Amino acid sequence: MEAGASSIPPEVAAEAAAGVAPAGRGAGRNTLFSFLTQMSTAAFTAVLTLYLVRALGPREFGVFSLAVSIGGLIYLPSDFGISGSTARFIAERRGEQSVVAGLLSDAVRLKLAISGALSALMIALAEPVASAYGVPSLAWPLRWMAIAVLGQSLVAFYRYAFLAVQEGSVGFRIVFGEAAAETAASIALVVLIGGAAAAGAGRAVGYAAGTVIAVALTLRRFGPPAFLRRHRLREARRALARYASALFVIDATFTASVAITPMLIGAFLGPRAVGLFQAPSRLIVLLQYPGLAVGNGIGPSMARSEHDEPDVRTFTTALRYMIVFQGVLVAPVLVWGGPIVDLLLGHKYGRSATLLKELTPYIYLSGLNALAVGAVNFMGMARKRLPISVADLVVNAALTAALLPLIGLNGAAWAADFVPLFYVPAHLWITRSVIHFPLRPLILAVIRGLTAAGAMALVLLAFGTSHLTAFAWIAGSVLGLSAFLLTLIATREVTVSDLRRLPGTLASVRRNR
Repeated sequence: MEAGASSIPPEVAAEAAAGVAPAGRGAGRNTLFSFLTQMSTAAFTAVLTLYLVRALGPREFGVFSLAVSIGGLIYLPSDFGISGSTARFIAERRGEQSVVAGLLSDAVRLKLAISGALSALMIALAEPVASAYGVPSLAWPLRWMAIAVLGQSLVAFYRYAFLAVQEGSVGFRIVFGEAAAETAASIALVVLIGGAAAAGAGRAVGYAAGTVIAVALTLRRFGPPAFLRRHRLREARRALARYASALFVIDATFTASVAITPMLIGAFLGPRAVGLFQAPSRLIVLLQYPGLAVGNGIGPSMARSEHDEPDVRTFTTALRYMIVFQGVLVAPVLVWGGPIVDLLLGHKYGRSATLLKELTPYIYLSGLNALAVGAVNFMGMARKRLPISVADLVVNAALTAALLPLIGLNGAAWAADFVPLFYVPAHLWITRSVIHFPLRPLILAVIRGLTAAGAMALVLLAFGTSHLTAFAWIAGSVLGLSAFLLTLIATREVTVSDLRRLPGTLASVRRNR
């Protein structure tokens, strides 16, 4: 916003005094650091995943994946919606240092009580759960995963708090430290000890290190008040708890929906099938990181307060470009799915290549989840997400359970593809009920982005669909991306002037860090 000093709203002046940028500039900087966070996490995750799938083999990696999935059932519910609720209220009051510190103090004590209790319960139930699956070796990975879940919850809490005050650089340091520690510890323990339990212990070590880093940075930024016990914020606590209760139900159903697929696969087809399905799923997580970065960066700018309204222009621009970007992922997955799996996962995961291709619709739509969901959460409309989340869980569980006995692992992939078809549009409908934005540019972005993906696919097909040479990988990638970009320019989804402005835009974001 270009304005004289006399027209600066009081909360913006307070943000400037506290070293926090106004929403418009902060959204860009937040997105940049959120992207850097996701990319650094992607790099560490890629290294660790590729090592584990090869070092552990399908069965042990399947046991580890089961433990991660069961831990996922505890992770988000153990948060009780506190991280998202706290971030929303911090975003609305980010210029008031003492209020933010008070919210952090009250929220983290509540989080420790809930998360600690559920992690302890997971440790106590590790043996019975392992026996229920008929996999005794699952018990120790589950115990380590319970410790990891507690640390993971705290790392996420502080990361989102710093994103809410538009200090994404601090969140980047927290996550980078955790990911580096987890990767190093996991590889070292698997080399020294071996097995799924060693991989689980490495994950626990990583999140413990991330928690220590987060506490140290929070103490330096907000001081002791961020950890003291008493604050005069009774009404704020009540509002936070009310909003957290809605997010808790949503988080619980979403987590159950994510975890139910590998658990059902394990029950119907065994741990090896879990490994074959989860290995490409872990690769898909890497493809979702750009969408997560944009969602985390833009979300706080959608918070409403007494003086600010949601930044609709930034949201719709980001949504349109994310729709286009997701198109660039479609062609490589469909055409080169086999070579990608063979290169990254090895010949033991040949069955996973077919699953990766069948998950293409899920890959395309899931990249939009974070942006659509983040806007709804920060606008204070989380309660409207409840029926969508319940439908997500019921439909996914029912379809997976029905299709697995009939067509095997393909059924799990088909079920995963179906759910985003209503999940993403439903969240955009909620957002549009509060803020108006035109649908025509978004529909055109879908059509033009997929058209560009088709052009890219034709180029990749010319280089083959299996056993690619180094030349084919490089030349196909370069020419395929060129075809994608030229098609976007030809359809006027992206203009030459847009591309010319891009370096200046990125430089402006870097200068405002």
